[in-house]
Amino acid sequence: MREVRPGQIYRHFKGMKVRILALAKDSETLEEMIVYSHVGCDDEVWVRSKEMFLSKVDHEKYPDVKQDYRFELIK
Repeated sequence: MREVRPGQIYRHFKGMKVRILALAKDSETLEEMIVYSHVGCDDEVWVRSKEMFLSKVDHEKYPDVKQDYRFELIK
């Protein structure tokens, strides 16, 4: 499985770049979460489950997307 670490930059399949701020766990379910912000817009913080963050793009829903994964590591 791909390893996600704070400080890494990823590209979302729709084009925006995000910076990983932290890894977290949901206090109720203990599900692993990714905390991130959009590069250039640090005033909003987002969270997404690690499972969804690392999932593949649904190419049936988005047939024109060339990227394999929802988020792909840039650096």
